[in-house]
Amino acid sequence: MEAYALEWLNLALRWAHVIVGIAWIGASLYFIWLDNHLEPSGDPRIAGELWAIHGGGFYRAEKFRLAPPRMPATLHWFKWEAYWTWFTGMALLGLVYYAHAELYLVDPQVMPLSTAWATGIGLAFIVGGYSIYEGLCRSPLARSDFVLGFSLLILLALAAWGLTRVFGGRGAFMHYGAILGTIMVANVAHVIMPGQRRMVEAMKAGREPDPRDGLMGKQRSVHNTYFTLPVVFTMISGHTGAVFGARSAWLVLVAMTVAGALVRVWFVMRHKGRAPAWVWALGAIVFVATAALLAPREARDTGAVPFARVQGVIGARCVSCHADKPAFQGLAEAPKGVKLDTPERVRAAAPQIYQQAARSKAMPPGNLTGMTDDERALLDRWYRSGADLK
Repeated sequence: MEAYALEWLNLALRWAHVIVGIAWIGASLYFIWLDNHLEPSGDPRIAGELWAIHGGGFYRAEKFRLAPPRMPATLHWFKWEAYWTWFTGMALLGLVYYAHAELYLVDPQVMPLSTAWATGIGLAFIVGGYSIYEGLCRSPLARSDFVLGFSLLILLALAAWGLTRVFGGRGAFMHYGAILGTIMVANVAHVIMPGQRRMVEAMKAGREPDPRDGLMGKQRSVHNTYFTLPVVFTMISGHTGAVFGARSAWLVLVAMTVAGALVRVWFVMRHKGRAPAWVWALGAIVFVATAALLAPREARDTGAVPFARVQGVIGARCVSCHADKPAFQGLAEAPKGVKLDTPERVRAAAPQIYQQAARSKAMPPGNLTGMTDDERALLDRWYRSGADLK
């Protein structure tokens, strides 16, 4: 019953995380789009205006250069979407990766860690990543967007490298995404929202708002929009063993961060009416080149392998989780519904076995059951020779 309840709690948190994440990302993308489509209005107080049609109605939006002449009766704030995305994301990190560190986070072949040490190191990476980011943004480097952006890329590359030297691939990717997500929500909580509150307080007191608050908020909003696609990539990467199980997984993280940022740059440029195709094409090239570099190489030995040997490996290393009734503690159902407890089921899942266990080594998670390189090579030869049941 406990495992069953945890499954539903996991589902509820994932569902909530996706819902509030869509709300946050949607609002962020919309306001960047809106800001980039504003047109001159003729009023010196107005930075720009925009007319739009949607859902059978016309809309008119105006952006003041600093603040309106009087405080409106109702002022809508956009913050809870960001906060709840972070809350649900951290809850998921705790439920999946910290509560089951030996399954999803720790890989003894990378670094043997206790659950307590793995949890502490993971949280240290998240807090440390944000702290260094904040320091860079408040340093003289922030005077140049290019220099700051390049410095942030170096920071993220170091984080990716460090995480993959401590955790298994899936855990490293999730913590990389957690660092980005924490930076994004901290930008909202500690920079954008306080600046907006000071602007509102200044208006209520009859003072001119400080333009620095608007400029700093705009800078952090731009950072958030470029982090969006890399964060989404890390959210879905856990379903692709070829990615997080790659030998140089940290380079995959860096490459996909660059690819996502480039695609987002193109969209922002497109909003402004000038978007050279080479920008998104470069992002696509980075994506395709990464996939090509991760492609498996042909094995020299593709001789037939007796299925009895394959079944022995699967039975010893995989069936404790992938069965009608998993024996592994805490699992109520086979992960992703993949069951390997009969020859027919093994044959049906042969492509997944090949990719997840033989090639990427993503399975078993953290190599919990101790699958050897020779056993992986055996599964590789079996699949390449036709995946027979003989």
